[in-house]
Amino acid sequence: MNQVFVGISELYTPQNRLERAAFAVQDGRFVWVGAEAELPEAYHLWPRTDLGGHGVLPGLVDAHTHLVYGGDRLGEYLQRARGESYEAILAAGGGIYSTVRATDAASEDELYEWAQARAQIFLTQGVTAIEIKSGYGLLPEAELKMLRVIRRLEEHLPQHVFATLLAHVIPKGWEREKYVEMFCQELIPEVAKTGLAEAVDVFCDEGAFTLDETRRILEAALSHNLRIKLHAEQIAHTGATRLAAALGALSADHLEQTTPADWEALAQSGTVGTVLPGAAVILRKPFPNARAMWDAGVRVAIATDHNPGSSPLYSPWLGMQLTASLGRLSLEEALLAHTENAALALGRADLGKIEPGARADFVVVDSPHALMPLYHWGHTPIHAVYVGGRPVFPTG
Repeated sequence: MNQVFVGISELYTPQNRLERAAFAVQDGRFVWVGAEAELPEAYHLWPRTDLGGHGVLPGLVDAHTHLVYGGDRLGEYLQRARGESYEAILAAGGGIYSTVRATDAASEDELYEWAQARAQIFLTQGVTAIEIKSGYGLLPEAELKMLRVIRRLEEHLPQHVFATLLAHVIPKGWEREKYVEMFCQELIPEVAKTGLAEAVDVFCDEGAFTLDETRRILEAALSHNLRIKLHAEQIAHTGATRLAAALGALSADHLEQTTPADWEALAQSGTVGTVLPGAAVILRKPFPNARAMWDAGVRVAIATDHNPGSSPLYSPWLGMQLTASLGRLSLEEALLAHTENAALALGRADLGKIEPGARADFVVVDSPHALMPLYHWGHTPIHAVYVGGRPVFPTG
């Protein structure tokens, strides 16, 4: 399908800003981007869509979510608001373990329907690519159940979906050594064989997996040609960020407790540093120093970390606004962090940007000013969302 889009008042690629722009799309990818007045003659006879003087941004990429789960944790949210800590709730059998029980009690059809509804909320806000982790199953069959739901979402959602197998916590009643051995020798090989996930993630932190256990799991993943990423330095400083860099992980995520030495390691390795504003603010943890990371040469990404406990956040725009306000990024940098850099955290250099060769995923803003959604707190003026050059919201 060939199509030319004109009538764009302002366009962020996101690396560059263009006025009175246009672009051409062929077979779901951008083939030309520039000023409308400079549209090459080769595209003059292609069908045109006039975007009516609206601003345009790349499709947003959410590179860290836990979108498949059962139940909610409103009670825990109320506890934390009264001053109880996340760590204490987890140690008492709540937190992640509460969601594990609710997820186990739900059928695959129920989990699919609930996750599909959540994904639709993200789509209406311009999220055109989304990573979804397992991790609320813990036991082998329960983890595979979650991954099957994610596969079904991948087949039916308009967004690009990326599945990640997550080693979250040790199940109650399991010996640590036996669980890590099972994860490495049974679950990872099965996931690799069936292709149910593209990457493996480990929650390396206080109350979860140790640094040595994390290394074992990640090396097992690499031996089966799966990509790797980490939950790193959220609650305590464990050395997980430097392990991520040393092993060539796609990303190290959270980073609340990171140091300049960690940032240097990320910058040198090219591993993306993903900040999760929702979790930092909701858990009242130090906000990741996104400004210092960026200035140190780290490719900084932003993600919602949507989950029922530590980050029941549905708004990537709020995440960007918080990172601009508390992490001291500019709005243009925050946009880059939730588009092009976030795509790199998924290993996809062809997403999150508007340039020839990239996937034609873009957001039409309900304003001539493309950055208006970052100016309005609590209201997201989105006019339309396109994936592969086709409208998926509101007409999809």
